[in-house]
Amino acid sequence: MTDDLAYDVFARACPSRGTLEHVTGRWGSLTLGALHEGTFRFNELRRRVDGVSEKMLSQTLHALERDGLVHREAQPTNPPRVDYRLTPLGREIAERLIGLIELVEGRMPQVEAARESYDAERAAPVTGGDPGAQTPGGGGGGGGGG
Repeated sequence: MTDDLAYDVFARACPSRGTLEHVTGRWGSLTLGALHEGTFRFNELRRRVDGVSEKMLSQTLHALERDGLVHREAQPTNPPRVDYRLTPLGREIAERLIGLIELVEGRMPQVEAARESYDAERAAPVTGGDPGAQTPGGGGGGGGGG
């Protein structure tokens, strides 16, 4: 390779790995996707990202804010008002993430068909071949490992 990368997500110690985890984890990707729609208060965001706990959303927002992807703005009002929005970097990343989300949503009929086919193959009785191939984990239970 003629061009050395400053960061290499495939290297164990690379700090980009943590950021990638924050962006692509379940709650990080859903939070970025929601914030792509606009500015949200905490509870609005929690309702938009259906299923996330208060604790997980708080942890996710802190991680994304630390990575420079989300801006937290506390208003000096009573009661306090805190708004969350994407930073320019967060918006750039969310744009790409939205493309992936739309691709996955648009291809769900193929995914569901593949799942049904996979499940049907696994549920069919074994006729010949390797009887252990149906065992979860691929162990086979034969004990004749090698």
